[in-house]
Amino acid sequence: MADTTQTFEAAAYTANGTARDHVALPEAVFDGTINMPVMHQAVKAYLANQRQGNAMTKTRGFVAGGNQKPWRQKGTGRARQGSIRAPHWVGGGTVFGPIPRSYAQFVPRQVRALARKSAFNARAREGAVMVIDRFAYDAPKTARLAALVARLGLEGRKVLILTNGVNEHVYLSGRNLALVQVMPYSDVSAYHVLWSDAVLVEGGAIGHDLPPVADTEPERAPKREKPAKAAKQKKTARKAASKKTAAKRAAAPAKKKKTTTARAKSASKKTAAKKTSGKPKKRGK
Repeated sequence: MADTTQTFEAAAYTANGTARDHVALPEAVFDGTINMPVMHQAVKAYLANQRQGNAMTKTRGFVAGGNQKPWRQKGTGRARQGSIRAPHWVGGGTVFGPIPRSYAQFVPRQVRALARKSAFNARAREGAVMVIDRFAYDAPKTARLAALVARLGLEGRKVLILTNGVNEHVYLSGRNLALVQVMPYSDVSAYHVLWSDAVLVEGGAIGHDLPPVADTEPERAPKREKPAKAAKQKKTARKAASKKTAAKRAAAPAKKKKTTTARAKSASKKTAAKKTSGKPKKRGK
């Protein structure tokens, strides 16, 4: 499964994303070796070691109650029972249920190193390994790291950033980015490299002390301003709507008064008609 040795070159950039000359990757790691079975074994073991194995169900010995026979042994006509917590009873114990266990898998150190080298070579063959000269962050700044990722054209892709040793400022800068993971180069495993779509390695981590070059700050995207016409139209529409609602509210009590007066008039007419109809007619002499 191992391929012939070959050398790789990676694109180099500054911490702000300014392009530099290409850099040769060290042959000790990037020698073209890709061993698929070893990578599969390492990734499978890494994922298995993340499992906690806390699943557990109660056997009949752990279920509360059922310390005596539900009924006597003979004479009832029913089948003999010893406990209501037996597995065939509702609410009873579970037979052969899961119990806490360890899913840990051990992989030899040399196998892990070979899997890590194979993962790096796979990404280098795709041209997904980039070198950053130096992450000189004075303080955590998520916007600065996000601007670097966007300037390299890696937005929407999984990015793995490997620093030269522990760099707390860079780690805190990328902690709030969903698709960015920051860790020291010495702590990376085959799983992390294969998880990513692009790998950004600090130059000092792979033995390159790149001299500083003229750097340019990344341009921030201008804020979108609402057009004046659209804003005026919205304001006028809101004013017109508020005027209509105010007019409706003012007209509502007047309508109620008219309806109440009309009802009162009709009621008075009805009562008058009843009174006139109820009087007895005078008979002529």
